[in-house]
Amino acid sequence: MKHLLTLVVLLLFLCACSSTTPEEMASLAAKGYYEHLIQGEYEHFLAGKAGADSLPKAYREQLVMGYKQFMVQQEKSHHGIQDIRIVSAKGDTLLQCMNVFLVFCYGDSTNEQVVVPMVEHYGAWRMK
Repeated sequence: MKHLLTLVVLLLFLCACSSTTPEEMASLAAKGYYEHLIQGEYEHFLAGKAGADSLPKAYREQLVMGYKQFMVQQEKSHHGIQDIRIVSAKGDTLLQCMNVFLVFCYGDSTNEQVVVPMVEHYGAWRMK
């Protein structure tokens, strides 16, 4: 809960700064959600998904189990995700969508670039 509060405060602070771009806000949100995932805070990661609040309980539980299994697999394959870096973000602010490019830095010294589709929903960036 502390990390989610920190993320919300950070996003509110960034929104207050006029120089913060939508690309930066979407990037920070995506990175924050994935930091929840690597810290084992699966419910917080799920809360970052657009429409997650309206999912049936059974489906939410299946998603959380899938996230746990994904992290176990990452631990076995690459000694876990050690860091997440923002590369860039590109999108259409009129359509309120953005592709955020992140790099996962693994414990075995390998890296993987991933694309996180984001949508703006009532002023907050969420994962598609």
